[in-house]
Amino acid sequence: MFGLFKNKKKEIIQKYLAENAQLLDVRTASEFNGNHIEGSKNIPVQVIDQKMNSLDKNRPVIVYCAMGGRSSVAANKLKANGFKVVNAGGIGSMRKHL
Repeated sequence: MFGLFKNKKKEIIQKYLAENAQLLDVRTASEFNGNHIEGSKNIPVQVIDQKMNSLDKNRPVIVYCAMGGRSSVAANKLKANGFKVVNAGGIGSMRKHL
C-alpha cells in the first residue's frame, strides 16, 4: 500500500518538473550552503510565512529538506496559501526524482 503513495508522489514530482516547478529547500542556510540541489531556492521553514511571497504562485513548488519533516510543514503552509505544491521529503529522495 505504501508503494502506491510513493509511486503517486513520484508521478506528481515528475509532472511538476515538466511544468517548470520551483525547487524549494527549506533547510537552514548553513545546510543549504553545504549541499543542495542546483537551481533550488532556499527559504528556511522558520521564515516561510514571511518569504513565501518571493515564490511564483503560477508555478508548482517541490519542497524538500533533510528528512521530510520540515518540508511537510512548509508544504502545508504553502498549500494553505494557494500554492500548487508537493512535499518531496528529504534531499536524498528528491535527488532520485531528478
